[in-house]
Amino acid sequence: MAVFNVKNVCESTKTKLSEAIVKMEQFLNENSLSKLNTEVDAAMEDFYKGYLSDTRHLLVFSEVAYEKLGVCLRRPTFNVEYAEKVLYEVYHSCVNNFFYPKNECYSEDGRYAYTGQDAIRFRKKPVRAARDLTIELSKIFETLREDLAYYETDYITQKRMQGERV
Repeated sequence: MAVFNVKNVCESTKTKLSEAIVKMEQFLNENSLSKLNTEVDAAMEDFYKGYLSDTRHLLVFSEVAYEKLGVCLRRPTFNVEYAEKVLYEVYHSCVNNFFYPKNECYSEDGRYAYTGQDAIRFRKKPVRAARDLTIELSKIFETLREDLAYYETDYITQKRMQGERV
């Protein structure tokens, strides 16, 4: 991929990650397990524990990726190889962790992707703040997934053909 394209993808990815980070930090700073689980239901408590854990992990992965992208963009000479590696990591650590959360509190249902409806389906019905956060993040990470799709397959294939381990 051309240097100009990679640099533009890095800049747009950094901007989108910044939006996601702000939304997650605000949610996590304003909400706690006891605030989310107002019904004092054991099943919902487990749901929210998993949801908060997944959100914290996603926040950390996003912050690390944001910092790495900043390093890419601040270097005096733009290093395409390093930038592509970082974009690959963004795809696999941030995008995949959003769409495939460890605790599976929600999942993406591809059948809804083309209907204009939200493709995110929750295992249990969350409070409005958690639902809104997830839907807002899904729009950001869907765009990132589309922008970084190259790094899911073509980038890996290219590296393996060069004899490198990825």
